[in-house]
Amino acid sequence: MDIFEKIQAGEGPLGQYRKDAHGYFMFPKLEGEISAHMTFRGKEMLVWSLNNYIGLANHPEVRKIDGEAAVRWGLGYPMGARMMSGQTLLHEKLEQQLAEFEQKEDAYLLNYGYQGMFSIIDNLVNRHDVIVYDAECHACIIDGLRLHIGKSFRYFHNDMENLDKTLQRATRTAEENGGGILLITEGVFGMSGDLGKLDEIVQLKNKYKFRILVDDAHGFGTMGKNGAGTSEHLDVMDGVDLYFGTFAKAMAGIGGFISGPETVINYLRYNMRSQIFAKSLPMPLVEGSIKRLELLRHHPELREQLWTIVHALQQGLRNRGFDIGNTNSPVTPVFMKGQVPEATNVILHLRETYNIFCSVVVYPVVPKDVIMFRLIPTAVHTLEDVEYTLKAFSEVKENLAAGKYVGDKVRMV
Repeated sequence: MDIFEKIQAGEGPLGQYRKDAHGYFMFPKLEGEISAHMTFRGKEMLVWSLNNYIGLANHPEVRKIDGEAAVRWGLGYPMGARMMSGQTLLHEKLEQQLAEFEQKEDAYLLNYGYQGMFSIIDNLVNRHDVIVYDAECHACIIDGLRLHIGKSFRYFHNDMENLDKTLQRATRTAEENGGGILLITEGVFGMSGDLGKLDEIVQLKNKYKFRILVDDAHGFGTMGKNGAGTSEHLDVMDGVDLYFGTFAKAMAGIGGFISGPETVINYLRYNMRSQIFAKSLPMPLVEGSIKRLELLRHHPELREQLWTIVHALQQGLRNRGFDIGNTNSPVTPVFMKGQVPEATNVILHLRETYNIFCSVVVYPVVPKDVIMFRLIPTAVHTLEDVEYTLKAFSEVKENLAAGKYVGDKVRMV
């Protein structure tokens, strides 16, 4: 069969809905200033889908430095990969500041968080090494595992008893192969909002020999007394060997970083093909990230405002009988009972009647009879936004229980 004919014969599990869902349920266009209120299809929406956690996307100091840096440098400078011609003092400055913030010896900038994570995994391990990972790890980690030609063992999500047994098995395999063990988990799990049990995992180092790589995309800037992440929140910064953060969430930018021992970071710096053969991060993004990190570090009131909204939203949902799982972070899942067609009808109702824009997750990500709404509170939301949303969700919950969204097919727009 011709490869294009194969693609045309089956567009994939999501692509099958493309013709009807494109532009509304998938690839929707939010327009206007990044904020809690944006425009969707000509209507103002209260938006709960953006990872602008501490409100830096349109912070006046951020917008000022972004604009000035773009004029000063353009988007071309520096040209080339960092190893060849793309190294600058500002790239080094940002790395030094990130390492200091995370209390690590060194840090290395990454052009993209997703690309960076699977490249890190690819470079850290060889065919003799064993990877142990949490069952709910992000797709970028799973893609990294696909590059690994050695053994990989999965443990049940946050199940420390199962992890102990998995580490026993991994230890035997690593010893047989003459390799080591890399354990990968997340600080904040981006769908459920619960925290990786980093404190308990670190304690297992007393029993087994392994290294820890933590993907803290949603924890960096939001968790910990200083915003340094989930490892700071759980007081195990020293026990986490490699800490990964992204600029796409709390920093409201592009890029990411990996921090850890100088020898390991230098190894990655000289061996990560995705960085060695890629153009250096443009200077406006680097200078803008330096400003964002400064605000993150020295303006705790931004994070305090975020948590004011988080507590109000999550407590309000719990008080109204909603199931929001085990979240201990700003990520706020709302679980309801229903099928895929009902989920589309609920989203239509939320957007067209209540002017609320949020993300929905259905089967196969969650069980067939579960609808999961994912709300992302930010520092630019207000308590009035929270109250309005709680009222709307309460009414939607009643309608769902009464069968008002039942249908035999997915409703499209």
